[in-house]
Amino acid sequence: MTTPLARRECTIPLVEVAVTEFDLACLSTTGAVFDRLLALRPAQVVVDLSDCRHIDAAAIGLLLDVHRRLTRADAVLTVRDPNPRIWRILQSARLDQVLPIVAGRTPDADRPDRSSGPGPHRTGPTPAGRAAVPVRGLPDGTSAGVAR
Repeated sequence: MTTPLARRECTIPLVEVAVTEFDLACLSTTGAVFDRLLALRPAQVVVDLSDCRHIDAAAIGLLLDVHRRLTRADAVLTVRDPNPRIWRILQSARLDQVLPIVAGRTPDADRPDRSSGPGPHRTGPTPAGRAAVPVRGLPDGTSAGVAR
């Protein structure tokens, strides 16, 4: 019989990352960024999609994987500010029923208990603090994600 793994304490209350390219072509780089972010053991990760113009099934799969990994660590993933086209894609994939998707950049927008869609939400205040993980070095000189 194996013993259950002890839960590790969150070391960073909040990590925000802005994703500008989110499709199969940059999935390995974006996935590596999320791996680095999750190694920080954040209590909450906010993915800002305000500058993202395209998302595909591979990216949605990555979001679901990150959500699953954070949920296991008793943390939360929030998607913020998708444009109307991406919002419809996320709704079609029923992602809005799995994790919080919020609009706007107000402080309350970062709170999963104030999201604009149905789904599981945590109550209580969002911890204060931020961490930055810069991402550079795609072959074409662009960034897969830029931490804020």
